[in-house]
Amino acid sequence: MREFIVEADGGSRGNPGPAGYGAVVIDAATGQTLAETAEYIGLATNNVAEYRGLLAGLRAAHALDPAARIHVRMDSKLVVEQMSGRWKIKHPDMKPLAFEAARVFPAPQVTYEWIPREQNKHADRLANEAMDAGKRGEQWSAAASTAESAAADARAARSAAGPEPSDPSGPPADAAAGAERARAALAEGRASVAPSAPSAPYVDTPTSTATATANGTATTTATTADGARAEADTRAARTVATPSAGWAPADMGTPATFVLLRHGETPLTPQKRFSGSGGTDPSLSAIGREQAEKVGAALAKRGTVQAIVSSPLARTRETAGIVAARLGLEVTVDDGLRETDFGAWEGLTFGEVRERHPDDLTAWLADPEACPTGGGESFAQTATRIAATRDKLTAAYAGRTVLLVTHVTPIKTLVRLALGAPPESLFRMELSAASLSAVAYYADGNASVRLLNDTSHLRA
Repeated sequence: MREFIVEADGGSRGNPGPAGYGAVVIDAATGQTLAETAEYIGLATNNVAEYRGLLAGLRAAHALDPAARIHVRMDSKLVVEQMSGRWKIKHPDMKPLAFEAARVFPAPQVTYEWIPREQNKHADRLANEAMDAGKRGEQWSAAASTAESAAADARAARSAAGPEPSDPSGPPADAAAGAERARAALAEGRASVAPSAPSAPYVDTPTSTATATANGTATTTATTADGARAEADTRAARTVATPSAGWAPADMGTPATFVLLRHGETPLTPQKRFSGSGGTDPSLSAIGREQAEKVGAALAKRGTVQAIVSSPLARTRETAGIVAARLGLEVTVDDGLRETDFGAWEGLTFGEVRERHPDDLTAWLADPEACPTGGGESFAQTATRIAATRDKLTAAYAGRTVLLVTHVTPIKTLVRLALGAPPESLFRMELSAASLSAVAYYADGNASVRLLNDTSHLRA
């Protein structure tokens, strides 16, 4: 049975914006490029373009040999995890594409593997060529791509061969470069004997069972292959966790972005009194309502928020309602976004708590497991609740921008968890009323934080 490697990619310049895809079919035994395909598809998102690339690559492989075993390699964690059946497909634009892709070959013939973006350069180049052609009002053609791809393969072959002159009797440059890529994949555990065992899960991400299809030249034993796959997974995890050139996040597709809005002022806010979920549940003051109006206007101007989720407390629901009216959106309430319960400290200033409950305050400042006086909620308990809420919302709003209207502690906790900061960092953040921050959650489990927190333009 023949074995093909399909590498596919897609991109959108604007997301959504002018989009295109590229895909390449490689002979797993020789590393030779067997087929290339690319297309400009007009306005679309990154994820739709990636699915279109996958579908085109599978169809190109099917045209070569419907009985072949296929190993798909993509730098889109979202597509790989969804097509592997580990993540649900909820977006209406991607469901039919995924369904079509799943029908090209019988499921047992196809495996999927996530690879870093720098290992998917061939398909990425084709996708960019397609988008460039679309910009010129043309469609991509293989003939127009031949010179550029040949030059790229020749450069890759020269780099792999080193300073020694190549053997004129050896394989063509494109086959040599392809074979080198296949051998490198095998050496790193990306091409191994089938069936494959699940690899070690990435830290703090869904369990990865992505492995590669059998390479026709592989003679590796199962034990060696398992070790190589584990090493490859470790390298991949480090690649994801390490900032790329320019300190940009790895390309994991469109993230779930939470825009974090602290509610506007209440009568207790200027007095810096503890105001959690166990107190009087105050409403906004006049200044707080004005702040909410200005936040709504600012967010409406940006036009990026697609949904709103609010804490159940009065001040957050009121803030969310004012913003939602400007954005034309409905508000969903989630109890997980409520503020910490500060027990007997509700309504008191920090100084008053220090006078009345000095020992409890000292313990609370030193230990995230300590609760406020009177059976309130510890920061550790709050963090557990917020992490569960985060996971639920990132799954529900994958690839979308959501406004979360909540409180000081939940926002600080989301930022702390995204940064991997220790619990004591909560005491080193200041969060103004009606301030904005943002956390983007990528498909590999990593996150990036944007701290806006400037409310000078929101005050009267």
